Amino acid sequence: MSKMDGGNHSLVSEFVLLGLAHSQNIQALLFMIFLMLYLLIVSGNIVIMVLITTDPHLHSPMYFLLANLSFVDMWLSSVTTPKMITDFFRENKTISFSGCMSQVFFAHCIAAGEMVLLVIMAYDRYVAICKPLHYFTIMNLKRCTGLVLTSWTIGFVHALSHLVVIVELPFCRAKEIDSFFCDMPLVIKLACIDSHNLDILMYADCGVVGVTCFTLLLISYTYILITVRRSSKAGASKALSTCTAHITVVMIFFVPCIFIYVWPLNITWLDKFLAVFYSVFTPLLNPAIYTLRNKEMKNAMRRFMNNYMDSQGKS
Repeated sequence: MSKMDGGNHSLVSEFVLLGLAHSQNIQALLFMIFLMLYLLIVSGNIVIMVLITTDPHLHSPMYFLLANLSFVDMWLSSVTTPKMITDFFRENKTISFSGCMSQVFFAHCIAAGEMVLLVIMAYDRYVAICKPLHYFTIMNLKRCTGLVLTSWTIGFVHALSHLVVIVELPFCRAKEIDSFFCDMPLVIKLACIDSHNLDILMYADCGVVGVTCFTLLLISYTYILITVRRSSKAGASKALSTCTAHITVVMIFFVPCIFIYVWPLNITWLDKFLAVFYSVFTPLLNPAIYTLRNKEMKNAMRRFMNNYMDSQGKS
């Protein structure tokens, strides 16, 4: 490596984000769309967390994990979406070096944590359907809390393993990132070194988390579906409805992540679409999927609205 290539990040104090579009009219339209979507994401996930926290009927392991998923989804979108929204009206879409590194860290920390959390939710459904008599013994509050903390720990370690590598890369001259946020594969390309080995390391690291979680999910839901086929018709229908919602969430979250970080297609417009999908549409769809398909959540919403109307009437 030459002396110039061995320089540190002080040569680059900021990066330029090229965003999703260049036309001002399109950017104005995208601003309105993503602003509304982000407000729906935040409000929708907060509603789920409030309902589960305040309604005694929802104080069960499955809904405890669902509340944590809503919390994670809200922050997954918040890492990149607010910056993207404000950048639509900026001619110079810059982000500081520290801001860029923060996006890399928190995006990977939260995404990896959500992958593990989805595995935990699949395990919860496996225990509920395959071992119903032992469900509340196995999935007690202490164990659920421990499993959620484990998901955050794995996410933190995964993100830190990326950060300690990328923060020491020598960046110089080129500083344009063809995306709306600091995505790790695109940041690595800006380094003044041959990034081939780093790409392999990143894909391997992401593959360990992503593929392992996806495999565990497939195994869990395979066992669940086999058990459901042997169950009574009434019980099977309810279990199948719940599992269908879970599997839908798994697919819309994992497929974009796999094609960006594990098996990249290296098609710029497609990478942008997939990044938007898992950072905006997944956190938006999760509340819709779990509330619209869930009878208990809809009943909790009615109880909450009735209590609110009663309290307003008394005042």
